Amino acid sequence: MARITLNIDGQEVKTRKGKTVLEAALNAGLYIPNLCYHPDLSPLGACRLCVVEIKDMRGIPTACTTQAEDGMVVKTRTPGLEQIRRIAMELMLAGHPSDFLNGELQALVQYLGITEQHLRSLPRDIPVNTANPLFEHDLNRCILCGRCVRACYELRGVGILSFIKRGRETYIGTAFDRSLADAGCRFCGACVEVCPTDAIRDKDGLLEAGADREAALVPCKDACPAGIDVPRYIRLIGEGKYAEAVAVIREKVPLPEVLGRVCNHPCETVCRRKELNEAIAIRALKRFTGERDNKLWQQNSKQAAPTGKKVAIIGSGPAGLTAAYYLAKLGHSVTVFEALPVVGGMMRVAIPEFRLPAEVRDAEIEEMKRAGFEVKTNTRIESLDELFKQGYQAIFIGVGAHKGTSMRAEGEDSPGVIDAIDFLRGVSLGKKIKLGDRVAVIGGGNVAIDAARTALRLDAREVTIIYRRTRAEMPALPEEVEGALDEAVKIDYLAAPRRMWNENGMVKMECIRMKLGEPDDSGRRRPVPIEGSEFISGFNTVIAAIGQVPVVPEKFQIETEWDNIKVKKEVVTSRRGVFAGGDCVTGPATVIEAIAAGRKAASAIDKYLGGRGIIDEVLAPREKPEPCLGHGEGFAYQKLAEMRHLTSERRLNSFDEVELGYDEAAGHQESLRCLQCDLRLKISRVKFPPKRETTKGS
Repeated sequence: MARITLNIDGQEVKTRKGKTVLEAALNAGLYIPNLCYHPDLSPLGACRLCVVEIKDMRGIPTACTTQAEDGMVVKTRTPGLEQIRRIAMELMLAGHPSDFLNGELQALVQYLGITEQHLRSLPRDIPVNTANPLFEHDLNRCILCGRCVRACYELRGVGILSFIKRGRETYIGTAFDRSLADAGCRFCGACVEVCPTDAIRDKDGLLEAGADREAALVPCKDACPAGIDVPRYIRLIGEGKYAEAVAVIREKVPLPEVLGRVCNHPCETVCRRKELNEAIAIRALKRFTGERDNKLWQQNSKQAAPTGKKVAIIGSGPAGLTAAYYLAKLGHSVTVFEALPVVGGMMRVAIPEFRLPAEVRDAEIEEMKRAGFEVKTNTRIESLDELFKQGYQAIFIGVGAHKGTSMRAEGEDSPGVIDAIDFLRGVSLGKKIKLGDRVAVIGGGNVAIDAARTALRLDAREVTIIYRRTRAEMPALPEEVEGALDEAVKIDYLAAPRRMWNENGMVKMECIRMKLGEPDDSGRRRPVPIEGSEFISGFNTVIAAIGQVPVVPEKFQIETEWDNIKVKKEVVTSRRGVFAGGDCVTGPATVIEAIAAGRKAASAIDKYLGGRGIIDEVLAPREKPEPCLGHGEGFAYQKLAEMRHLTSERRLNSFDEVELGYDEAAGHQESLRCLQCDLRLKISRVKFPPKRETTKGS
């Protein structure tokens, strides 16, 4: 496009033909006051703040609606223009609440030097509309600049906002004053993003001073320990680009199908869609893409040349495997040492197959091994010094937390009382375990739920979970609790074991009823025993599932704290060249957190070995998202797509997977429920006026 030159306030400014005078000035760093203008919206010229004088042109045109011409001479600062701007601004502020000047409007008032208003009228006193999810609408602050209306039409194609009524009664709203949900709003936040006065604003102070914009506006991505770009891959699903969607996931994690089944989905907890009805099924959509992967991502996956550096990984859980995968791709020679006869750590031996099928887990592990690292099973490492002597220059410890913790109940070592992790590991490794008809499981976490559901699939006829708090405090995932209840697992809330003993082949257990007191360090209300409420029950087997701790050999000569390995800077231990992550550092956590720890460790180890620590790859083409969403009639009321499940009758006769995933129609439908919160980040930011120069005493 042709370049032209114009003169603005005595300065030569070059711009492209077709640009407006305002655009030319702002791009050259010359500020002309403006308010109704926004770089992403069509110019309106309604606010009259950007008026200018142009040589040989009649009248006082607005810079935002006047095209720049070659040789044009423009003045933006004359006494007459300043007077017009002051009057225009005072008219806008006439009914505006003076104590609510903030952001862009406040900056403009200060820049124009308005310290008192001569055109002041009684401010409006209209109740703030707080009835809509996510947003508040305060007509008292509105100056009718029309930015929100244009953004709704032009940026998103939704078109539900408009100017209502005429003259002094004009306001911005929806037809017939319908709620945003009933009007077909897509809740994208474009109107909020462009509003200069906070007349339309986020609820709950979403973007308070100092807030991280991306973290606040796209909380699903921020909540993911590995930083997966959730809105991007869900948008690709909606476009039918399943291979590209799974490539986006693989840019951050090497186990998408595993995570699609067992991730604790913190992203869904913060999903803004839940303010309308239900959060997006982000985890299920991750599985949906993984099941439709055509390996497109492999075309862009890179393998670095060998570096000659050797790294030892202790433990083949998700943390260790992830670290090995990325370090191998960076060209290092990596060996993974696993004490068990199988690969996968707790992910392999503690998560039952009805939640994570072996073929899914093993296929993804084999895919990871293609990066070139070696795995040695049945190899327990007791000394780090021995590994260093073998030529390893860095070591990552990812030994997990495989040892059950004590119930602190008298007689917990009685025959018939077993540990949940030992039980699940034994089942996973094919051991024959006899439980008997009646089984009790002590605890309320995912391990307790898994143990209870596994017991039902063996020879137990009745399984009761005993938990000392209520369901609201259970750390287990709500859907896992529902799964257990669907399978007729009983849960005895507000009860805790005090003592147990074996009597005639049965485990007798005395429990006491609890009540909830004040919150403890975890934020949950502390269970308090109710004296005199003891009761005794009998079971064939009692399974303790109240927590796990890591087992760290003394010869590691590494600093620990409360049984966990102590680290600084997330993965760096007290020994030079030794790094650690996952459950052995944090205590029992989640697969996604372990993967995130493995990523951090790979980056840190690569830097330690002289590399740059860059492990991220671009595996999916960088597409420009379509900003136009279109009118969303009924969008706010679209329900969560229903997950298919194995019937209750079929569940207890096998370890077949219970959740069956989405078919194509359901997956596509679910993806279209996404608010696409990240689109708001792509709206251009306006240029604020420079701070007004003042002189002393002025």
